[in-house]
Amino acid sequence: MLGAAADGPVAFSADLSPAGLLAAYRAGVYPFPASDEYTRALNEVVFADQVQEGRIPLVGEQEPADPFAVSWWSPDPRPVLPVPAAHLSRSLARRLRNGLPWSTSLDQGFERVVRECRGDRVPLWLTEELIASLVRLHELGHAHSVEVWEEGDLIGGVFGLRIGSVFSMDSMFFQRPGASKVAVSDLAARFAQAGGELLDAQRDSPHVRDLGGILMPRAQYVRRLRRTVPDSLPMPTATLPARRLARTAGSR
Repeated sequence: MLGAAADGPVAFSADLSPAGLLAAYRAGVYPFPASDEYTRALNEVVFADQVQEGRIPLVGEQEPADPFAVSWWSPDPRPVLPVPAAHLSRSLARRLRNGLPWSTSLDQGFERVVRECRGDRVPLWLTEELIASLVRLHELGHAHSVEVWEEGDLIGGVFGLRIGSVFSMDSMFFQRPGASKVAVSDLAARFAQAGGELLDAQRDSPHVRDLGGILMPRAQYVRRLRRTVPDSLPMPTATLPARRLARTAGSR
């Protein structure tokens, strides 16, 4: 995998089972299921030659499933947020200090967060099969969500998988400006209390950079996964005021 393309799929595999998904994340790889038959066919047209030449492997038992329906990615470089560096902007911190009535929690609405992240986004990569496996991994203690609440309404969140001291964030959503950034900042704070060191953003964006994201070479990221500690310390799950996250933001 380390010799694979920096900006393309590193494998094709139809295996979206909980065990297959967990093994992939532990190797630094995440799935991108095709949202429709056109996307599946496009995968085959564009990448079939590379698959045939062995540059992109087909992984696992494919029959009767179609491997081109799920591509697997491991960008190089990898956008990550060192937990101590994750922060809110001064303007958002100011809004929280000025009385924005938000609170945060952990694992109090995992599937709700996943489905809000799915929403009506295009492409629709959060398929029902993938959601079912993520929910199962949540039940097994590997997948987690942070929820942001405003007077009982779910207004933002983030979810992903914990691999020891690394947390790979799959997706986030917001119903109020800044709510997804609060979710990520809250995740960093809770993860730090459990010995976490690194949030993996998977895909680079200005949103990620605003939160303190940096780029890490893929080989270095995979080494971090390989030396990571077991998922021993739990993250705190209590509902907490979001304004506490503003205490360290003002100095950044």
